[in-house]
Amino acid sequence: MGEGVKGEGDARRERWREHRAARRAEFVEAALKALDEHGPDLAMEHVAAAAGVTKPVLYRHFTDKADLFVALGQRGTEILFERLIPAINREEAPVPRIRRSLDAFFSVIEDHPNLYRMLARKAFNGRPVDSDPVREDKEMIAAALTSLLGDYMRALGLDSGAAEPWAYSIVGMVQTTGEWWLDRRSMTRDALVEYLTTIIWSAIDGFLRQHGIEIAPDKPIEINKVVQLRRAR
Repeated sequence: MGEGVKGEGDARRERWREHRAARRAEFVEAALKALDEHGPDLAMEHVAAAAGVTKPVLYRHFTDKADLFVALGQRGTEILFERLIPAINREEAPVPRIRRSLDAFFSVIEDHPNLYRMLARKAFNGRPVDSDPVREDKEMIAAALTSLLGDYMRALGLDSGAAEPWAYSIVGMVQTTGEWWLDRRSMTRDALVEYLTTIIWSAIDGFLRQHGIEIAPDKPIEINKVVQLRRAR
């Protein structure tokens, strides 16, 4: 009997935990909508209004503004990787693969510009927070790209020592260009993606030709590798 009561209690606690997690996720989605309307200077009042609740209800699910900031950062990472992983993992010709991966990133910051701006500032409603999801995402993507480039270089009989600085330079260039584009919007997303695709492929192609290797940019190659992006613990 005691075990039965304990089992029922565990089940109730699990249902309550799931309910709170689902409710918290709903509030994060409401915060995303509020960001679209109010911009990166979002306040808790805006989130509460978008969710149709009062501020005290929000604070039952988030300990403070920093907690909501972290949750928004986690959601932003999910959105980014939902688009980026299939693009990077797609085994196709080099240039289309580069183009598709770049477009995945720029589609996210185009759809959620205020989320990106707020996370990049590392502040919620003007108050600094310790979390830095933009940097964390950059590190994860650069590490994964290092692995991918290293696999290709070793398969081609090349020294893979250049893989890491290449990866970080590509990720840094793309991130910086993304911030510039959000501020300026002087060209379309398609045009920007095409420019960066050309720059990245030209660097890769030039490096390979220096070593006597030629790869067709628009034909799949046999040594295609699949990279898996995982969130660092």
